[in-house]
Amino acid sequence: MGTNGSTMLEPLRQGLPPIDPSAVSGSATCTLPARYEAVGGARQFTRATLNRWELSDRFDDVALVVSELVTNALRHALPADAPRDPQDPPVRLHLMRWTSRLVCAVRDPSQESPVAAEAADSAESGRGLFLVESFSDSWGWHPSPAPGAENLSAGAPALRGKVVWALFRLSGDA
Repeated sequence: MGTNGSTMLEPLRQGLPPIDPSAVSGSATCTLPARYEAVGGARQFTRATLNRWELSDRFDDVALVVSELVTNALRHALPADAPRDPQDPPVRLHLMRWTSRLVCAVRDPSQESPVAAEAADSAESGRGLFLVESFSDSWGWHPSPAPGAENLSAGAPALRGKVVWALFRLSGDA
């Protein structure tokens, strides 16, 4: 899943009613610093948001997935030696709620597609996307347009980074 352009968003659409942007019943965004301590902040933000949306019963699974997505963004998408623009935080966590689903999305500056690899039994890391796939109903990714790119007249928008997302069906969703 999530490795080529035509299938990147398909899992988000499969077996679910179309997503109408105007039907979003809640959304929240958190910018995260390029430090591993940001993972704990992402979990706290997720807990507060889910509590506000009365979805605290989903916290354990959602927090695990958020932790993995943010960790992957920090570990694999941020080159250690790259200069950072303080006006453009490198990683952002978005939580979006519809009546029948919750989507967690993490934006990072890398254009490299996420790759689920098999980790050795003795490995201490390398299972993040396996966990995301196991605990969410589906996941994928898509390129992220640069801010203001929608106003470009030269055809395709300029791309900067990607968004990796995980979808959770909410109770009452067939």
